[in-house]
Amino acid sequence: MKNLTTILIVDDSLIFRKIVQKCLDGEDDIKVIGSVRNGVKAMEFIRTQRPDLATLDLEMPEMNGLATLEAIQRVNAEDQELPPIGVIMLSAFTKKGADVTIKALESGAFDFITKPEGNDQQKNFSTLRRQLLAKIRFFTSRRIALKNKQSIEPIYQKKKIPEKTKSDAPIQMVKKTKYKAILIGVSTGGPRALMSVIPELCQHVDIPILIVQHMPPKFTESLAESLNSKCRYQVIEAHHNQSILNKYVYIAPGGKHMVIQRKGAELFIHNNEDPPEHGCRPSVDVLFRSAASVLGADIVAVILTGMGTDGTNGLSKLKSSGAYVIAQDEATSVVWGMPGSAVRSGFVDEVQPLDKIPESIVNVLSNKA
Repeated sequence: MKNLTTILIVDDSLIFRKIVQKCLDGEDDIKVIGSVRNGVKAMEFIRTQRPDLATLDLEMPEMNGLATLEAIQRVNAEDQELPPIGVIMLSAFTKKGADVTIKALESGAFDFITKPEGNDQQKNFSTLRRQLLAKIRFFTSRRIALKNKQSIEPIYQKKKIPEKTKSDAPIQMVKKTKYKAILIGVSTGGPRALMSVIPELCQHVDIPILIVQHMPPKFTESLAESLNSKCRYQVIEAHHNQSILNKYVYIAPGGKHMVIQRKGAELFIHNNEDPPEHGCRPSVDVLFRSAASVLGADIVAVILTGMGTDGTNGLSKLKSSGAYVIAQDEATSVVWGMPGSAVRSGFVDEVQPLDKIPESIVNVLSNKA
């Protein structure tokens, strides 16, 4: 028997609530148990019937999506013996929608979906349905894994990957290193993970950091702005043909691949619209492959939480060039798809919980790994 995931739909548009309901009808592992018009009604519903997951619109009267998410998080904190209620944000494809969505993801939303805006209604429906079902089922699989307390220790042992203990000593500033760049690939759960890793990392390293986060246009710009407000040095959405400099973090723009190129002694970013890989543009594999040919062994690559396998193929190029690879562990990943695939490939040198990753990177840069 399949595990049943119960859903609460929250949106001020009755028409859109019915569309979401239709997307989920007929699935034997998903059941819509409620449909309400705003956050106030959502919290009233949750007090009597606790769903596994809620879909939240951003803009609603009385209590908007962000306020509702915060209220749901308080409910989750009040009774930690029950599985937490998950949240998928339904966002407008606008800069304002992107800004609020990034805040929601940083605050603990599982993931988000942009509301389709094209003129082809059937295509819009099919896209929304496909994305909803995929994200709901990833949420459910993660929840089952946590419930069963599945351990990845046998994988560690098989691959002989060290899980180092965190030192009590403060992390030191890296003053000199042979490494030229840090590359990070991340997807579902990424904004919150990056908020944990990047500001701390920027306190201890000066070499450039290049990030591929699976997101559409506008959202990567909002992510860069949010990270920039928390970091010691500049975090920007990468622009075509700009120099790669120390004390900068570059985030691949949504809808474009980010490639590293060399011109003489200088490194540059090249953005392109080549076909998506693994359904992703930007793709982690594209960045990793380009870096392997340009920087060789002078790279630390990191795979964080995310769905799918993007990054694994690129790691084979990086490892053959001598790069050092760190993956996030299962216990702290929102989805252990990308890091799990990397671990199983045998290309990973080290697996770490999210809070230990900055220290691990610093140790590698300082030749303490």
